[in-house]
Amino acid sequence: MIYKNFQGVALSALGMGCMRLPQKSENGADIDEAALAEMVELAISKGVNYFDTAWVYHHGKSEEFMGRALAKYPRESYYVATKFPGFSLDFWGRGKEIFEEQLRRLGMDYIDYYLIHNVSEGNIDAYLNTEKYGDVEYMIAEKKAGRIKHLGFSTHGTLATMKRFLDKYAHEMEFCQIQLNYLDYKLQSAKEKIELIRSYGLGVWVMEPVRGGRLASLEAEYAAKLESLRPGVSGPEWAFRFLQSLPDVVVTLSGMSNMQQLGENLETFSCEKPLNEAEWQALMEIADDMIAKKTLPCTECRYCTPYCAQQLDIPQMIKFYNAQMYPEHAGEVRAQVAALPEEQKPTACIGCRACESVCPQNIKISEMMSELAKRTC
Repeated sequence: MIYKNFQGVALSALGMGCMRLPQKSENGADIDEAALAEMVELAISKGVNYFDTAWVYHHGKSEEFMGRALAKYPRESYYVATKFPGFSLDFWGRGKEIFEEQLRRLGMDYIDYYLIHNVSEGNIDAYLNTEKYGDVEYMIAEKKAGRIKHLGFSTHGTLATMKRFLDKYAHEMEFCQIQLNYLDYKLQSAKEKIELIRSYGLGVWVMEPVRGGRLASLEAEYAAKLESLRPGVSGPEWAFRFLQSLPDVVVTLSGMSNMQQLGENLETFSCEKPLNEAEWQALMEIADDMIAKKTLPCTECRYCTPYCAQQLDIPQMIKFYNAQMYPEHAGEVRAQVAALPEEQKPTACIGCRACESVCPQNIKISEMMSELAKRTC
């Protein structure tokens, strides 16, 4: 396992993201506890010591299941990260209540790495409104009290939003978690975000390294190009080797749902093999081409779905939208949408925009639904 030094602590470069744990069924809360225990055992045996969960993952069950899975190991042998769910204004003013419940769920007395979850354009004013809410100040107090060992934040926001937050709280923050992969290095200005984080002296944590699976299985033309440069390397490994080429990155989180994914990632992080100049250039060219095709940057976090009054499967609708952007898939998408019940089609969207208020990618979901309906219904 590759380790990165952060404030004198050796953190595994590969962190286990706990948003996509193994499940027994399609119900997100139906976590396969036995399979999870096996995965955690293998991860720890191979040197993983960082586990990242959150209040809302798996319909609120991820923290509880991770707490039980980790309970058999010495508490000082691993590091747990979880988050205050400030991505939604529904949770503001409840910082103390939520933190105490998170400790209960995890069965722990302290949190190693606590994140302020998804600082974005939709909630930045709430994060800065200390007089009204006071949640960030509560977290700072808990850090001073020792129940939070390290405090940081995650964000999908713009550079301007990040800077507003950092200008107020950088002196209390220690690390920042951003969406970073070779596509978003350009598409979401991740390169500039790394530079901004560095300028404030914070560590860089990575989420969505394979972009919700988008970079795991590349189109044939892209895969062939990469195969000619480094034969036998999979899509995920290319994505991880890209991140190994960025010296600012401390922890890379990967949401692994089964032993095969975990095993492959453990092998990738057993040694560093950063990209050479030709390989880097190839990935940048692929990213440019992908961006030019104008797909929407959904990572299937599913933050949006609980807010849909019509109970639509929004990430699936975005998959349809992105797929039909490729002419060779347009007919297939039309057939798939036509097969849906009327109440599950994009035409069922009422345009209330509640989903958009919590979308980390700032996708104009209602506009996407309208356009998809025109093209497929």
